[in-house]
Amino acid sequence: MITVIRLFYILLLTLLFGARLNAQVELRTEYIGSSGFRDEDNKKTGGKGDAKIFSVNARIPFSVKMNENNRPTVWGMSIGGSYTSFNNENMDRALGPDEIMNAQIGLFHMRPISERWSILAMLGAGVYTSHTEVSDVGLNNVLGNGGVIFIWHLKDNLDLGLGPVINTLLGYPMVFPGIYFNWELNGRYELKASAMNGLAVSAGVQLREKFMLKLIAELNGALALEKINGKKMMFTHSYFVAGLQPEFMINKSFSISATAGISAGRNAYYQERNLKSVFKSDDEKRDPRFTAAPYFSLGLKYGF
Repeated sequence: MITVIRLFYILLLTLLFGARLNAQVELRTEYIGSSGFRDEDNKKTGGKGDAKIFSVNARIPFSVKMNENNRPTVWGMSIGGSYTSFNNENMDRALGPDEIMNAQIGLFHMRPISERWSILAMLGAGVYTSHTEVSDVGLNNVLGNGGVIFIWHLKDNLDLGLGPVINTLLGYPMVFPGIYFNWELNGRYELKASAMNGLAVSAGVQLREKFMLKLIAELNGALALEKINGKKMMFTHSYFVAGLQPEFMINKSFSISATAGISAGRNAYYQERNLKSVFKSDDEKRDPRFTAAPYFSLGLKYGF
């Protein structure tokens, strides 16, 4: 029986070769070491666990045109997916699934509307499950999303954006504020920060022609949509990591990186798919979570 993972990779390879590899692609494998689990009252439960994450993300432009201000007009597709496997001990199944599979696909269009402003439009959908079998995917596992972001090119290396974003996380369309942030400082010393799909910050120094050493900090996660006892539920797994990352440039297109550091903490919990649970107040109980643990990853980038 074909799985979501196999179907996803078949689609990705088809798109990449169809676009003649004119794309940006990142493959990554991550390991978060075993650590203890605390409940919503911040009490030790006696449970512990680790996590392994495999992910791939690609941006495939179909058309790119630059204007007189060196601003692009781009039509393209984004595709991404991740598989998370949990190895938990002394923890009940009700505290979370054994695995999470996420796969997303979308279309995007960016174009300048003035010397200092551009507009980014997005439309897509994703599948978020606690299994990998295509035959078990239902409408409950599918989320739609779209949005329009107005981007202000404050400086040549600094972009700020804001606009309405719509998704169906609660089972019906809801409007949320979308934030776009991109800042880059390149040269022997490199500084990058971005906030669009998660949060990523890095600071590095070029030690050799094809070797850079970086300090990185990232916030990532995965989501599983399930029905439990007739209720629509979602399981959230989010983690913040920081570490030291050497990066080796094979050529102008390919690079390999390895990261060693710490997962400062990762949340793992169920909640109902409704407004009350999503927008709970800060004085309510904390989210159940795993404590700090060692973190390692390997990554391959093409086209960046």
